[in-house]
Amino acid sequence: MPERPSATAAGAAMRAAATDFADSLNPEQRATTIYDFMDGERIFWYYPPTNRHGLPLRDMNESQRSLAMKLMESGLSERAYAQAIGIIDLEVILGEIEVGAGRKTFKRDPELYYWTIFGDPASDEAPWGWRVEGHHISLNFSLWSDGLLSLTPFFFGTNPAEVRRGPQSGLRILDRREDLAFDLMSALDSEQAERAVIYPEAPWDILTFNASRAVMPAYEGLAASEMDDDQRAVLDRLINVYVDQAPADLAKDRRARIAAAGPEGMHFAWAGPVQAGEPHYYRIHGGNFLVEFDNRQNGANHIHSVWRDVENDFANDVLGDHLILYHVL
Repeated sequence: MPERPSATAAGAAMRAAATDFADSLNPEQRATTIYDFMDGERIFWYYPPTNRHGLPLRDMNESQRSLAMKLMESGLSERAYAQAIGIIDLEVILGEIEVGAGRKTFKRDPELYYWTIFGDPASDEAPWGWRVEGHHISLNFSLWSDGLLSLTPFFFGTNPAEVRRGPQSGLRILDRREDLAFDLMSALDSEQAERAVIYPEAPWDILTFNASRAVMPAYEGLAASEMDDDQRAVLDRLINVYVDQAPADLAKDRRARIAAAGPEGMHFAWAGPVQAGEPHYYRIHGGNFLVEFDNRQNGANHIHSVWRDVENDFANDVLGDHLILYHVL
């Protein structure tokens, strides 16, 4: 079997929270919520509004809701947890916008967020995992005991990206990941910016979409090694927006891995106009670290963003040789 990962404070918190949540479920809820770790459901993820497997908030009692939110909180930094709550609450605002525009869409309901557990978090003998998913949120964690195997795919999105009417007017939940990218493009000279732009128009969505394994073309855009120190500092801050979504000990480990790889392989790519309010996309790609951001839909007021590990989403790289993951595909 593979070497087990080192225990972490975040891993211990996730394990305790997942165990408490699982123990709160009645037999019917357990049948809906708990899957074998090897089940193919574990490597299916999706971020639009749709019917999902797992137990939604709608079907939990108050105590279970509290335990469910504690589990989600255990896998996130304080800021990312607040953003997740904000994304869920944004469903109410989006619903009001669509009703006001006379649009019939999927029901916008902050109770349609689903919790799923894979394997037995209380066991030391096998890996386990958990997922929280709903419109514009997909969190996917794989662990062994208290040790983290994988925390990607990690998806956050917002619609609207900026609330433009009502008491929440001006709210931008994912502002820093957009503003820092514009700051970086503004810091580049004309030749650098020309190399960074890979498409004249932003794609309709992130290019990896909801693939179980992220596949990207050869590196595109501007290499970090071609940036000066100030430009690279902005890129580092943008990278940290994504890495710092994880609890502090896990984020520190991920930053160390990125730093060890050096700037030579890291690339920043842009698509679309470099102008706020116009459809735009960017990608950060170096080694196994991959980020995509897209704001094109709904008049460039609808963000999709994802952090992925090219080889190790769902712990595929760590466990693939031992658990024959692709037998479930």
